[in-house]
Amino acid sequence: MKFMKLGSRPDTFYTEEATRAVMSDVPSDLTIKINNISYLLHKYPLLPKCGLLQRLYSEADDATLELHDNPGGEEGFELCAKYCYGITINLSAHNLVSSFCAAKFLRMTEAVEPGNLLIKLDSFFSSCILQSWKDSIVTLNNTDKLFDWSQSLGIVRRCIDSIVDKILTPPNKVTWSYTYTRPGYDKRRHQSVPKDWWTEDISFLNVDMFRCILAAIKSANALQPQLIGEALHVYASRWMPEIVREYPNDEASTSREDDAKRRLLETVVSFIPAERGSVSFRFLLRLLSVANLVAASHTTKAELLRVAGLQLEEATLNDLLLIPARSGDEISYDVELIQTVLESFLRQWKRQVPIDERESMKSIRKIGKLIDSYLQVVARDAGMTVQKMTSLAQTLPGIARPDHDHLYKAINIYLKEHPDLSKADKKQLCRILDCQKLSPEICGHAVRNERLPLRTVVQVLYYEHEKANSNAGRKQSSPDERESATPSTSRVHENSKTPSFKVRGEGAESKIGRASVFELNSREKALIRRISHKSHS
Repeated sequence: MKFMKLGSRPDTFYTEEATRAVMSDVPSDLTIKINNISYLLHKYPLLPKCGLLQRLYSEADDATLELHDNPGGEEGFELCAKYCYGITINLSAHNLVSSFCAAKFLRMTEAVEPGNLLIKLDSFFSSCILQSWKDSIVTLNNTDKLFDWSQSLGIVRRCIDSIVDKILTPPNKVTWSYTYTRPGYDKRRHQSVPKDWWTEDISFLNVDMFRCILAAIKSANALQPQLIGEALHVYASRWMPEIVREYPNDEASTSREDDAKRRLLETVVSFIPAERGSVSFRFLLRLLSVANLVAASHTTKAELLRVAGLQLEEATLNDLLLIPARSGDEISYDVELIQTVLESFLRQWKRQVPIDERESMKSIRKIGKLIDSYLQVVARDAGMTVQKMTSLAQTLPGIARPDHDHLYKAINIYLKEHPDLSKADKKQLCRILDCQKLSPEICGHAVRNERLPLRTVVQVLYYEHEKANSNAGRKQSSPDERESATPSTSRVHENSKTPSFKVRGEGAESKIGRASVFELNSREKALIRRISHKSHS
């Protein structure tokens, strides 16, 4: 950090109750009041350098002047007063803004006295502060409390220009120090400067300054969208700990905190580049979670959902396992959030005109497999309801699942983890299963699965029997007959998702479409007899 030292006399200011005074053999002949503090000073060092004090003293009835509207406050005024006395002051990026504004307010200009404080501050600002990467950021951040004055003095604009110029500098020409504390990164092992070297330092800026920096960067159109996305991720992670925290705090935040986070969230979302993949899907999902917590605007949520839906295909199972809350030892998964993102993806998937049908089919089936894998995990949650499970599972269109093996596994896990499930809930859960789309291995497991409702088991047996008859018929028929039979067979299977089969004790008497019990093998006959016996008893 750069420093400028002015003056050579020792500091003789002291405090006595609410009064600040200077040790001197000469009695004080000038009193200046700023807020609740009175300064007992002298005319001879102050008036020759401060044009404002000259005017106020000439108009005052006594030697007491009030400067309650001094923009630099007590700190800025005291630095200026010490300069007038020749007392040593050290100026840096931390106190430059307050002293700059106070000197301007007191009119410590060249017109009042050559070589006055204001010209020295401006020279220090131009030659030292703006040449330093970190000093420029610290100074810009300090303009927050005196924004109007800082803006009128050009401090804000000049700091932003300096920061943006350095960000746009090619990494191989970066010679200044910067903060880069990514996990696993070791500067000693890396000879080259990382492309996102600047993102961590600007994350210390308040949201208004950060917005100005990003707006200037984007208007230059010189950086990759992924770098803008990384800057947004680093900034959001610093100011919204929920983005990176595995379990958010259970403590309720105040409305003021929520307002600040809502404003920050809207800023981050508004700067997400349009290019796909500029931010990660996991980051988008966490932003959505925070948006729900702080009651973000509909526009913000809609844009997040659109971008998240667009990138759902890039998600992994770990990305979906976002844990928004923890109560004791119980873990809750935000299934509703995942379903909302899935619905967004499907809306966009249906609207797009596929260039390649195979790629479009590959995309939707990849999502289907991802959601079924997610269902297998959340099925273990003790607090997961049947309604949430079935709602998410049914959101996927039928085309997304070439088979129902993974969905069966999720249902089986749910039934195992929720042994006290009512018969009605079991029926509702298993109703989403298409037994025609189960592989032989899964069918074999389902027939022996005592957790399944009897209706589901018999449906599995029925379709297995239908497949066996169909395969036997194909082997016996001629090629011509096979060709003519294929369309009708396809239609039969297509229209027989729910076979005409009911079990007594579950609503009506037993019947199996056109198939006879005597056409089944011995294992199937035994199961049907057992079901009939149970239903009669």
